[in-house]
Amino acid sequence: MDAQTLRAQAFKALHEREGVFVIPNPWDAGSAKMLASLGFEALATTSAGYAFSQGRPDGGLTLDDTLANVRAIVAATDLPVAVDLENGFADDPAECAHSILRAAQAGAVGGSIEDATGREDGPIYCFEHAVARIEAAVAAARSLPFPFVLTARAENYLHGNPDLDDTIRRLQAFAEAGADVLYAPGLRSAEEVLAVVRAVAPKPVNVLMSGGLKLTVEQLSEMGVKRISVGSALALAAYGEFFRAAEEIQQHGTFGFTSRSMPFQKANQLFKG
Repeated sequence: MDAQTLRAQAFKALHEREGVFVIPNPWDAGSAKMLASLGFEALATTSAGYAFSQGRPDGGLTLDDTLANVRAIVAATDLPVAVDLENGFADDPAECAHSILRAAQAGAVGGSIEDATGREDGPIYCFEHAVARIEAAVAAARSLPFPFVLTARAENYLHGNPDLDDTIRRLQAFAEAGADVLYAPGLRSAEEVLAVVRAVAPKPVNVLMSGGLKLTVEQLSEMGVKRISVGSALALAAYGEFFRAAEEIQQHGTFGFTSRSMPFQKANQLFKG
């Protein structure tokens, strides 16, 4: 059995076992190695985090950019890797499905497709088109010779439309279309999380712990959440510390940040493996 199939089976099993698991979001091979060293069982890429590392804003990546990063992260660890495919980098369902196949070719064993268009004048695909895109993505995933975990994302809350009813309607339709995991980033309260979990049960739900939602792993587990991700939060934490350190040098002429830095030997040892 090849390495990708083994990773795919391990990833699928994480979604089938009892309890919740955290799937953190590295933005490059180095951050992936650090997360693997801490004992996490799977990784998911962050489109925003990687874009920032390339000096671009969120949404500024191409599919080729994304897959190059996937290949680097897959090569860096033995863990299953799921890829943030944004909106599939296409409006057309068939092209969206092709992005799933290309992600698998790059070594990913899972991936997400969102219903956001990337356009300010119409940020969310209409219901029927959004469902057609997930149907096409599911068909592509099922054509692969290993279990590819497809996550369907409803993006209302990230685009100024915190409509829980419409979000649940979309997630339920995505579930009926065959999506393996349901995900509505930007939920604002425990009550909304619980409503989503109950509405799509028994399908696994991914919850984004970033921004305003302040819940623990234990609390989310008790609600029936299966998977917890952090999006760009770890990348922003790293960039935040970097910026504060540089700001200290520029504004105060001091280097106090070095007392908080990871020791060189520790970092160097992490990347030897």
